Amino acid sequence: MPGNADIPSVVEQTRLIGPLDGGVVNAHFLGRTAALVLGDNAIVLVPPDGETRRIAAHEGAILTSVTDGARVISGGDDGRVIETVSSGETRVLASDPKHRWIDHIALGPDGTIAWSAGKNAYAQGKELRTFEAASTVGALAFFPKGFRLAIAHYNGVTLWFPNAAEAPPQTLERKGSHLGATVSPDGRFLVTTMQEPLLHGWRLVDSQDMRMSGYTARVKSFSWSADGQWLATSGATQLVLWPFPHSKDGPMGKPPRLLTPSGHRIEFVACHPRNAAVAAGYDNGMIFLTRIEDGAKILARKPSDTPVSALAWSADGLLLAWGTEGGEAGIIDLA
Repeated sequence: MPGNADIPSVVEQTRLIGPLDGGVVNAHFLGRTAALVLGDNAIVLVPPDGETRRIAAHEGAILTSVTDGARVISGGDDGRVIETVSSGETRVLASDPKHRWIDHIALGPDGTIAWSAGKNAYAQGKELRTFEAASTVGALAFFPKGFRLAIAHYNGVTLWFPNAAEAPPQTLERKGSHLGATVSPDGRFLVTTMQEPLLHGWRLVDSQDMRMSGYTARVKSFSWSADGQWLATSGATQLVLWPFPHSKDGPMGKPPRLLTPSGHRIEFVACHPRNAAVAAGYDNGMIFLTRIEDGAKILARKPSDTPVSALAWSADGLLLAWGTEGGEAGIIDLA
Protein backbone atom coordinates (compact mmCIF):
# COMPACT_ATOMS: atom_id res chain seq x y z
CA MET A 1 0.00 0.00 0.00
CA PRO A 2 1.53 3.37 -1.00
CA GLY A 3 2.14 6.04 1.59
CA ASN A 4 -0.09 9.09 1.82
CA ALA A 5 2.57 11.15 0.01
CA ASP A 6 1.84 9.11 -3.14
CA ILE A 7 -1.94 9.68 -3.00
CA PRO A 8 -3.65 12.68 -4.67
CA SER A 9 -4.67 15.32 -2.12
CA VAL A 10 -7.24 18.10 -1.73
CA VAL A 11 -6.04 19.05 1.75
CA GLU A 12 -4.91 22.50 0.56
CA GLN A 13 -8.46 23.27 -0.60
CA THR A 14 -9.72 23.30 3.01
CA ARG A 15 -11.13 26.34 4.80
CA LEU A 16 -10.39 25.72 8.46
CA ILE A 17 -13.05 26.64 11.04
CA GLY A 18 -12.34 27.17 14.71
CA PRO A 19 -11.12 25.56 16.84
CA LEU A 20 -14.68 25.40 18.09
CA ASP A 21 -15.72 25.47 21.72
CA GLY A 22 -16.89 21.86 21.92
CA GLY A 23 -16.72 18.70 19.89
CA VAL A 24 -18.60 18.46 16.59
CA VAL A 25 -21.33 15.81 16.83
CA ASN A 26 -22.91 16.30 13.40
CA ALA A 27 -22.66 18.36 10.23
CA HIS A 28 -25.22 19.45 7.64
CA PHE A 29 -25.58 21.82 4.70
CA LEU A 30 -28.33 24.41 4.28
CA GLY A 31 -27.77 25.30 0.67
CA ARG A 32 -24.09 26.23 0.64
CA THR A 33 -24.06 27.19 4.32
CA ALA A 34 -22.49 24.54 6.54
CA ALA A 35 -24.18 23.85 9.89
CA LEU A 36 -21.84 22.29 12.45
CA VAL A 37 -23.70 20.83 15.43
CA LEU A 38 -21.74 20.98 18.69
CA GLY A 39 -22.11 18.75 21.70
CA ASP A 40 -23.24 21.62 23.91
CA ASN A 41 -26.25 23.75 22.93
CA ALA A 42 -24.96 25.37 19.75
CA ILE A 43 -25.06 25.14 15.97
CA VAL A 44 -22.27 26.95 14.13
CA LEU A 45 -23.34 28.34 10.75
CA VAL A 46 -20.58 28.82 8.17
CA PRO A 47 -21.76 30.65 5.02
CA PRO A 48 -19.60 30.51 1.88
CA ASP A 49 -18.97 34.23 2.28
CA GLY A 50 -19.29 36.09 5.54
CA GLU A 51 -18.62 35.49 9.18
CA THR A 52 -19.17 32.27 11.09
CA ARG A 53 -22.04 32.50 13.59
CA ARG A 54 -22.69 30.47 16.70
CA ILE A 55 -26.42 29.92 17.37
CA ALA A 56 -27.50 28.82 20.86
CA ALA A 57 -30.32 26.60 19.61
CA HIS A 58 -31.01 24.74 22.87
CA GLU A 59 -30.86 25.32 26.60
CA GLY A 60 -28.83 22.14 27.06
CA ALA A 61 -26.86 19.58 25.10
CA ILE A 62 -27.92 18.71 21.54
CA LEU A 63 -28.48 14.96 21.33
CA THR A 64 -29.63 14.46 17.73
CA SER A 65 -30.04 16.39 14.47
CA VAL A 66 -31.19 15.89 10.89
CA THR A 67 -31.67 18.11 7.83
CA ASP A 68 -33.70 18.34 4.64
CA GLY A 69 -31.33 20.87 3.12
CA ALA A 70 -33.47 23.86 4.11
CA ARG A 71 -33.41 23.53 7.91
CA VAL A 72 -31.72 21.64 10.72
CA ILE A 73 -34.08 19.90 13.13
CA SER A 74 -32.42 19.15 16.45
CA GLY A 75 -33.41 17.56 19.74
CA GLY A 76 -31.81 18.17 23.11
CA ASP A 77 -31.77 17.31 26.77
CA ASP A 78 -33.95 20.39 27.30
CA GLY A 79 -36.88 18.35 25.95
CA ARG A 80 -37.35 20.50 22.85
CA VAL A 81 -37.38 19.95 19.09
CA ILE A 82 -35.86 23.02 17.40
CA GLU A 83 -35.77 24.18 13.79
CA THR A 84 -32.76 26.28 12.70
CA VAL A 85 -32.48 27.90 9.26
CA SER A 86 -29.48 29.41 7.46
CA SER A 87 -30.34 32.94 8.59
CA GLY A 88 -29.78 31.82 12.18
CA GLU A 89 -33.43 32.02 13.16
CA THR A 90 -34.72 29.25 15.42
CA ARG A 91 -38.21 28.00 16.15
CA VAL A 92 -39.53 25.53 18.71
CA LEU A 93 -41.47 22.78 16.91
CA ALA A 94 -42.30 20.66 19.94
CA SER A 95 -41.66 20.43 23.67
CA ASP A 96 -41.90 17.27 25.72
CA PRO A 97 -44.48 17.85 28.49
CA LYS A 98 -42.35 15.84 30.93
CA HIS A 99 -39.11 17.61 29.87
CA ARG A 100 -37.59 14.29 28.80
CA TRP A 101 -34.59 14.16 26.52
CA ILE A 102 -35.31 14.16 22.80
CA ASP A 103 -33.16 11.19 21.82
CA HIS A 104 -33.87 10.72 18.11
CA ILE A 105 -35.35 12.66 15.19
CA ALA A 106 -36.26 11.62 11.65
CA LEU A 107 -37.51 13.60 8.65
CA GLY A 108 -39.99 12.12 6.21
CA PRO A 109 -39.92 12.56 2.43
CA ASP A 110 -42.69 15.17 2.55
CA GLY A 111 -41.22 17.18 5.42
CA THR A 112 -43.00 15.34 8.22
CA ILE A 113 -41.09 15.01 11.48
CA ALA A 114 -40.79 12.20 14.01
CA TRP A 115 -38.98 12.27 17.35
CA SER A 116 -38.68 10.13 20.45
CA ALA A 117 -38.45 10.61 24.18
CA GLY A 118 -37.96 7.49 26.27
CA LYS A 119 -40.33 4.75 25.09
CA ASN A 120 -42.56 7.16 23.15
CA ALA A 121 -42.30 7.97 19.46
CA TYR A 122 -44.14 10.96 17.99
CA ALA A 123 -44.99 11.68 14.36
CA GLN A 124 -46.22 15.11 13.28
CA GLY A 125 -48.21 15.05 10.06
CA LYS A 126 -51.53 16.83 9.83
CA GLU A 127 -52.02 15.73 13.43
CA LEU A 128 -49.64 14.63 16.17
CA ARG A 129 -49.59 10.85 16.62
CA THR A 130 -47.97 8.88 19.45
CA PHE A 131 -46.71 5.32 19.74
CA GLU A 132 -45.35 3.61 22.87
CA ALA A 133 -42.61 1.12 22.07
CA ALA A 134 -41.85 -1.99 24.10
CA SER A 135 -38.68 -0.32 25.43
CA THR A 136 -36.67 2.86 25.00
CA VAL A 137 -36.54 3.92 21.36
CA GLY A 138 -33.10 3.28 19.85
CA ALA A 139 -33.61 4.91 16.43
CA LEU A 140 -36.19 6.25 13.99
CA ALA A 141 -36.29 6.01 10.19
CA PHE A 142 -38.99 7.01 7.73
CA PHE A 143 -39.72 4.97 4.65
CA PRO A 144 -38.94 6.78 1.37
CA LYS A 145 -42.61 6.75 0.35
CA GLY A 146 -45.76 7.02 2.41
CA PHE A 147 -46.20 8.01 6.03
CA ARG A 148 -44.54 4.97 7.58
CA LEU A 149 -41.97 4.90 10.35
CA ALA A 150 -39.48 2.28 11.55
CA ILE A 151 -38.96 2.42 15.33
CA ALA A 152 -35.93 0.50 16.59
CA HIS A 153 -35.89 -0.71 20.18
CA TYR A 154 -34.64 -3.58 22.30
CA ASN A 155 -35.21 -6.96 20.61
CA GLY A 156 -36.35 -5.61 17.26
CA VAL A 157 -38.04 -2.93 15.17
CA THR A 158 -41.67 -1.87 14.94
CA LEU A 159 -43.11 -0.61 11.64
CA TRP A 160 -45.83 1.97 12.30
CA PHE A 161 -48.34 3.80 10.07
CA PRO A 162 -49.14 6.89 12.19
CA ASN A 163 -52.21 7.85 10.13
CA ALA A 164 -53.68 4.36 9.94
CA ALA A 165 -55.13 3.60 13.35
CA GLU A 166 -56.80 0.48 11.96
CA ALA A 167 -53.49 -0.96 10.76
CA PRO A 168 -51.71 -2.81 13.60
CA PRO A 169 -47.97 -2.14 13.87
CA GLN A 170 -45.70 -4.86 12.51
CA THR A 171 -42.78 -6.06 14.64
CA LEU A 172 -39.57 -7.49 13.23
CA GLU A 173 -37.91 -9.46 16.01
CA ARG A 174 -34.21 -9.93 16.66
CA LYS A 175 -32.69 -10.16 20.14
CA GLY A 176 -30.37 -7.37 21.23
CA SER A 177 -30.15 -3.57 21.31
CA HIS A 178 -30.92 -1.87 17.98
CA LEU A 179 -29.32 1.58 18.07
CA GLY A 180 -29.57 2.84 14.50
CA ALA A 181 -31.96 2.27 11.59
CA THR A 182 -32.14 2.97 7.88
CA VAL A 183 -34.50 1.98 5.09
CA SER A 184 -33.08 1.35 1.62
CA PRO A 185 -33.95 4.07 -0.93
CA ASP A 186 -36.23 1.64 -2.78
CA GLY A 187 -38.07 0.80 0.46
CA ARG A 188 -37.39 -2.94 0.20
CA PHE A 189 -34.90 -3.45 3.04
CA LEU A 190 -34.48 -2.28 6.62
CA VAL A 191 -31.08 -2.34 8.31
CA THR A 192 -30.25 -1.66 11.94
CA THR A 193 -27.00 -1.16 13.81
CA MET A 194 -26.53 -3.12 17.01
CA GLN A 195 -24.78 -2.70 20.33
CA GLU A 196 -22.55 -5.53 19.11
CA PRO A 197 -20.17 -5.00 16.16
CA LEU A 198 -22.65 -6.03 13.46
CA LEU A 199 -25.70 -4.98 11.45
CA HIS A 200 -29.01 -6.75 11.14
CA GLY A 201 -31.29 -6.50 8.14
CA TRP A 202 -34.72 -7.57 6.92
CA ARG A 203 -36.19 -8.07 3.46
CA LEU A 204 -39.53 -6.41 4.08
CA VAL A 205 -41.64 -8.26 1.53
CA ASP A 206 -41.41 -11.45 3.59
CA SER A 207 -39.57 -10.39 6.81
CA GLN A 208 -36.60 -12.62 5.94
CA ASP A 209 -33.73 -11.44 8.10
CA MET A 210 -29.96 -11.38 7.65
CA ARG A 211 -26.89 -10.91 9.82
CA MET A 212 -24.21 -8.54 8.50
CA SER A 213 -21.03 -9.04 10.52
CA GLY A 214 -17.24 -8.75 10.29
CA TYR A 215 -16.69 -5.47 12.16
CA THR A 216 -14.11 -4.71 14.84
CA ALA A 217 -16.25 -2.10 16.62
CA ARG A 218 -19.88 -1.00 16.87
CA VAL A 219 -21.14 0.58 13.65
CA LYS A 220 -21.96 4.22 14.44
CA SER A 221 -22.31 5.63 10.93
CA PHE A 222 -23.85 4.48 7.64
CA SER A 223 -24.70 6.15 4.35
CA TRP A 224 -26.44 5.10 1.11
CA SER A 225 -24.71 5.61 -2.23
CA ALA A 226 -26.33 8.00 -4.70
CA ASP A 227 -27.77 5.13 -6.76
CA GLY A 228 -29.00 3.26 -3.65
CA GLN A 229 -27.00 0.14 -4.51
CA TRP A 230 -24.41 0.36 -1.72
CA LEU A 231 -24.62 0.91 2.03
CA ALA A 232 -21.32 2.31 3.31
CA THR A 233 -20.54 1.74 6.99
CA SER A 234 -18.02 2.60 9.68
CA GLY A 235 -16.76 0.24 12.39
CA ALA A 236 -13.76 -1.39 10.69
CA THR A 237 -10.22 -0.56 9.56
CA GLN A 238 -11.46 -0.60 5.97
CA LEU A 239 -14.48 0.84 4.24
CA VAL A 240 -17.26 -1.77 4.30
CA LEU A 241 -19.88 -1.46 1.54
CA TRP A 242 -22.84 -3.85 1.43
CA PRO A 243 -24.33 -4.46 -2.03
CA PHE A 244 -28.04 -3.76 -2.54
CA PRO A 245 -28.55 -4.56 -6.24
CA HIS A 246 -31.99 -4.15 -7.77
CA SER A 247 -32.93 -7.78 -7.19
CA LYS A 248 -35.25 -9.43 -4.70
CA ASP A 249 -32.43 -10.72 -2.47
CA GLY A 250 -30.45 -7.49 -2.11
CA PRO A 251 -27.29 -8.27 -0.08
CA MET A 252 -28.43 -11.74 1.01
CA GLY A 253 -25.66 -14.25 0.37
CA LYS A 254 -23.31 -11.58 -0.98
CA PRO A 255 -20.08 -10.43 0.69
CA PRO A 256 -19.41 -6.73 1.23
CA ARG A 257 -16.92 -4.77 -0.83
CA LEU A 258 -13.89 -3.80 1.29
CA LEU A 259 -11.91 -0.71 0.30
CA THR A 260 -9.07 1.49 1.64
CA PRO A 261 -7.59 -0.90 4.23
CA SER A 262 -5.53 0.83 6.91
CA GLY A 263 -4.35 0.46 10.48
CA HIS A 264 -7.00 2.90 11.73
CA ARG A 265 -10.72 2.45 12.30
CA ILE A 266 -13.30 4.40 10.29
CA GLU A 267 -15.58 6.44 12.55
CA PHE A 268 -17.85 8.28 10.09
CA VAL A 269 -18.93 7.83 6.46
CA ALA A 270 -20.81 10.05 3.99
CA CYS A 271 -21.60 9.01 0.43
CA HIS A 272 -21.32 11.62 -2.31
CA PRO A 273 -24.82 12.86 -3.28
CA ARG A 274 -24.26 12.41 -7.03
CA ASN A 275 -21.25 10.22 -7.73
CA ALA A 276 -20.26 6.70 -6.62
CA ALA A 277 -17.80 7.87 -3.97
CA VAL A 278 -17.56 7.89 -0.18
CA ALA A 279 -15.92 10.24 2.32
CA ALA A 280 -14.54 8.27 5.27
CA GLY A 281 -13.25 9.79 8.51
CA TYR A 282 -10.88 7.82 10.74
CA ASP A 283 -10.11 7.58 14.44
CA ASN A 284 -6.77 9.31 13.85
CA GLY A 285 -8.43 12.35 12.25
CA MET A 286 -7.63 11.38 8.66
CA ILE A 287 -10.21 11.66 5.85
CA PHE A 288 -10.16 9.84 2.52
CA LEU A 289 -12.44 10.22 -0.50
CA THR A 290 -12.81 6.79 -2.12
CA ARG A 291 -14.33 5.83 -5.46
CA ILE A 292 -16.59 2.79 -5.08
CA GLU A 293 -15.90 1.32 -8.52
CA ASP A 294 -12.17 0.74 -8.14
CA GLY A 295 -11.18 1.94 -4.66
CA ALA A 296 -9.15 4.89 -5.98
CA LYS A 297 -8.74 7.42 -3.18
CA ILE A 298 -7.88 11.03 -2.49
CA LEU A 299 -6.51 12.37 0.79
CA ALA A 300 -8.87 15.02 2.15
CA ARG A 301 -7.36 15.53 5.61
CA LYS A 302 -4.09 14.50 7.19
CA PRO A 303 -4.02 12.72 10.57
CA SER A 304 -4.51 14.82 13.72
CA ASP A 305 -5.06 14.34 17.43
CA THR A 306 -8.79 13.52 17.58
CA PRO A 307 -11.21 11.26 15.67
CA VAL A 308 -13.43 12.52 12.89
CA SER A 309 -16.96 12.77 14.28
CA ALA A 310 -18.94 14.43 11.46
CA LEU A 311 -18.98 14.60 7.65
CA ALA A 312 -21.51 16.19 5.29
CA TRP A 313 -21.71 16.96 1.57
CA SER A 314 -23.47 19.92 0.03
CA ALA A 315 -26.30 18.94 -2.32
CA ASP A 316 -24.18 19.60 -5.41
CA GLY A 317 -21.32 17.52 -4.02
CA LEU A 318 -18.78 20.33 -4.35
CA LEU A 319 -18.36 21.07 -0.64
CA LEU A 320 -17.45 18.65 2.15
CA ALA A 321 -17.73 19.73 5.78
CA TRP A 322 -15.94 17.82 8.50
CA GLY A 323 -15.56 18.04 12.26
CA THR A 324 -13.74 16.21 15.04
CA GLU A 325 -14.35 15.27 18.65
CA GLY A 326 -11.81 17.90 19.65
CA GLY A 327 -13.61 20.82 18.00
CA GLU A 328 -11.52 21.04 14.83
CA ALA A 329 -13.57 21.65 11.66
CA GLY A 330 -13.21 22.59 8.04
CA ILE A 331 -14.88 22.84 4.66
CA ILE A 332 -13.23 21.39 1.55
CA ASP A 333 -14.06 23.10 -1.75
CA LEU A 334 -13.87 20.56 -4.57
CA ALA A 335 -15.07 22.89 -7.34
